[in-house]
Amino acid sequence: MTSRWIDEVAAHRDLDVRWHVMSLSVLNEGRDLPASYRALMDDSWGPVRVIVAAARDHGDQVVKPLYDAMGTRRHPGGRKDTAAIIAESLAEVGLPAELADVAGTDEVDDLLRASHGEAIALVGDEVGTPVVAIDGVGYFGPVVTPAPTGQAALDLFDGLVLMTRVPGFYELKRTRTSGPIL
Repeated sequence: MTSRWIDEVAAHRDLDVRWHVMSLSVLNEGRDLPASYRALMDDSWGPVRVIVAAARDHGDQVVKPLYDAMGTRRHPGGRKDTAAIIAESLAEVGLPAELADVAGTDEVDDLLRASHGEAIALVGDEVGTPVVAIDGVGYFGPVVTPAPTGQAALDLFDGLVLMTRVPGFYELKRTRTSGPIL
């Protein structure tokens, strides 16, 4: 949702948006998790490895389109067939099918951990995704549903920009009362 919100803002504002990989699988590594969430984390390594390998081989400009292709199949599409999602997404973005081979290896894990580490360096390790940084000040969030559009998207962005200018501002949170509205 947050990536869709940023896309909306970028369509109306002159932003230099750079997409990086942050992984809940890396974040939750070694943590005691409920079995169903552990299974999700274990399954999530493959797609993020493929995105990292694609960026390594074809440049950072492929991160967002590949992320969107995979995410659209997984979330509004409701798909769980990870290998097929990866293969179809690579084809959609015009990337070599062989990139899927990295999903089951640790070949790019150092690069994955480095990208993840950049986000954690901005916000600390007691957060999740997304991480948004403006002028070097990062926050976990915003976590939104549905993704704001139009003036609401711009207002939210402007509010986040203002918060980044307040030294010592760290957290603003409330309990989620709704699941994702895709």
